[in-house]
Amino acid sequence: MSLLLRLEHLALTVLFVVLYAASGMSWWLFAALFLAPDLAFAAYLFGPRIGAMIYNAVHSWIGVVLLAAISWAADLPAGYAICLIWAAHIAFDRTLGYGLKYQTDFKDTHLGRIGRS
Repeated sequence: MSLLLRLEHLALTVLFVVLYAASGMSWWLFAALFLAPDLAFAAYLFGPRIGAMIYNAVHSWIGVVLLAAISWAADLPAGYAICLIWAAHIAFDRTLGYGLKYQTDFKDTHLGRIGRS
């Protein structure tokens, strides 16, 4: 993956962490939830098709945007906090080169193949 894409996602990671810090929410919550989206990896126990579908649903920006909209409409500060944690996680994953998965193999992503060829 290009260095520019990694730097772009690193900048987003920093932005989301700074916004989270400004929210005044608990850092314990951040620590507890930051890696929670990776639990979607367990869906691979049901095969690569189901695994990729669930993993991608949790690692897509669509969920973050929907939760942000709901949180804004309902004035839910905890929802904002969860959005920022979730967004930081996705951006950090992209910084490391982890993208949305193809059904062929966990290592096949929209950002290229993970690991050594």
